[in-house]
Amino acid sequence: VMMVSENNMTIKVTPPTEGLFDLMIFARHASSQDPYNWVCSYQIQCLEPHNGEKLPENPFHFWGLHQNVRDFGIKECSHKGDQLVAPQGTLLLTLQTSRPLLAMYELINKDLDAVLSKKCLVAQAEEEKLSCHVLCPFQGNYRLSVFVKDLGGSTFRNVANFLIRCLRPVNQNELFPSGLSMHCGSGISSNSHGLSNPSHSSPIITTKLGKCNITFHTPADIEVTASLSKDKVISTKYPLERYILVTHLRTKVSVCVVLPESGIYKVGLFGKRKDHKDFAHICDYVIRCFSDPSWPPFPRAYSLWRRGCVLLEPRTGVLQEQSWVRFRIKVPKAYQAVVLGQEKTMLQQTPNMVWEGDVFTGAPGTQVKLAAKFSQHCSSLEVILAFEVGGGSPASLGCSG
Repeated sequence: VMMVSENNMTIKVTPPTEGLFDLMIFARHASSQDPYNWVCSYQIQCLEPHNGEKLPENPFHFWGLHQNVRDFGIKECSHKGDQLVAPQGTLLLTLQTSRPLLAMYELINKDLDAVLSKKCLVAQAEEEKLSCHVLCPFQGNYRLSVFVKDLGGSTFRNVANFLIRCLRPVNQNELFPSGLSMHCGSGISSNSHGLSNPSHSSPIITTKLGKCNITFHTPADIEVTASLSKDKVISTKYPLERYILVTHLRTKVSVCVVLPESGIYKVGLFGKRKDHKDFAHICDYVIRCFSDPSWPPFPRAYSLWRRGCVLLEPRTGVLQEQSWVRFRIKVPKAYQAVVLGQEKTMLQQTPNMVWEGDVFTGAPGTQVKLAAKFSQHCSSLEVILAFEVGGGSPASLGCSG
């Protein structure tokens, strides 16, 4: 294990067997591309070999931080020394930076394949800090390599290689979801899209209740949408898109998530400015829930569900059969709001611009639609939300606002 700083070098040697070994040391100027020159040699006599596990393969030849790490924009590291220990199979590595940087990470272990390795890492890039949450699913030694580049840079460069010793591995069923980006949690990417004041700055959200609400302050010209995914869905009746609801308020966006079952989920946030056609990825969050939630879904939202629309009640998309349900909703610029189910119910607008009314749900299997007219001269109704009528006891998500 060779560690090199600006003005010194440390080599730790663990001979594989007893006997006499030659250690040869080669060097060159840090800025040179010339061949290395032989500097000196040592003879090491090993009387009793160390029976520990082999080191992970390291093509970068050094361990710890690069000797010129400050030139790459890194000021400080949360971990010092030649070996990091993960006693419970988890580790958080942070690097303080002198300028905004993007980072990629590589986790190597003799039992870890490339697909599983990606599910062991969550990366966060903030203006002055890089963070990497690491999970170790096997006991033994790992190499965690860090690569960084400037925001306008073209290539990632290796700036650190950490040797991690895992004493007690985590359960493989508790690894992170696949498909996470290099932008998890709030940071450089969310700031560049105009999102500020995050409710959750950390990329990993753990919930016992099986629901959470992620909020950001947003400028008026950006629209946000979100996706919910899970690697293995066990027994969910509705598609996962029904378990996430985005609400745009005047200066704020709220991403409300309810979980149909336990497990580890990925929430992806996407944004689009008024003058852009397509949504661009903003960041990802990981939601972990190991209790046994079984929340009902939200109603299905159509394209007219946009900035200013607020569903106050009912907050569930599955309504109890043969019952009266109070509807309260804000729909900006609506001339008329109705609920279409077993019967047509006209909603009334209150002084605080909330459309409300009592609706009879009808028989199981009935679809109840909330629709609106946006002009006095328009004859057609446009559907905003759709609910299902189910049997059994009422499932309440409470009301909002």
